[in-house]
Amino acid sequence: MSTDSPDVLAVVPARYASTRFPAKIITPLDGKPLVLHAFERARRATLVSDVVIATDDQRVVDAVRPYTDKVLLTRTDHATGTDRIAEVAARVEAGIIVNVQGDEALVDPETIDDTIRPLMERPDVVMATARHPLTQPEHINDPNIVKVVCDAQGLALYFSRCPIPHVRDAADGNEAAQCHWQHIGLYVYRRDFLLEFARMPQTPLEQLEKLEQLRALENGYKIAVIDTDYRAIGVDVPEDLERVRAILKAGKEG
Repeated sequence: MSTDSPDVLAVVPARYASTRFPAKIITPLDGKPLVLHAFERARRATLVSDVVIATDDQRVVDAVRPYTDKVLLTRTDHATGTDRIAEVAARVEAGIIVNVQGDEALVDPETIDDTIRPLMERPDVVMATARHPLTQPEHINDPNIVKVVCDAQGLALYFSRCPIPHVRDAADGNEAAQCHWQHIGLYVYRRDFLLEFARMPQTPLEQLEKLEQLRALENGYKIAVIDTDYRAIGVDVPEDLERVRAILKAGKEG
């Protein structure tokens, strides 16, 4: 990409290897590779100027090339999708970079737009993400579902795999109607911050929780969090793919 790159670039990281679901990113879904669904839905976001798939494997390039030439081959040694996104960001001049998870075939274009807006409206914000209400106790207590709490200005205070906040008087019926929120793994960065973020060493809380967004908070940066009705459905195992396939067949979007 050249210096006339779009102001807002969405990058869809597509790592080929997957321990629980090998080659999931190019597994056929509704007639095309899984990652193409995330790519095409990201293109529907009105604030996104361009979208590119970033992968570590030629097999992914070969699988998506019949549908689009918007695919970049990146290094194979990246530890995270964020690092892969940062490699792409280093090649472009786009002021805002959006990280759209490649295994979320039903990602909501409107939620992408809503997550971009804080960076356009608030100069003090370098990063934004999203959250969805949590109401089921089994989800609130599930360590695989990341929770987030925010301040009165909609900025993240903390992310955790534990139930936050702890509702001390829940047994007495005094629990607030809505106080638990699931973090949605959609990230928007200012390009300069993303490049800096990728160079930062891991921080203590990040290492304890295994949540890299804590690195930004621990270094004093502000993360805006928008509320959404979108329920993220990532594909981690074959059963998840069947769930997404059923939703597509029913004409729903999650």
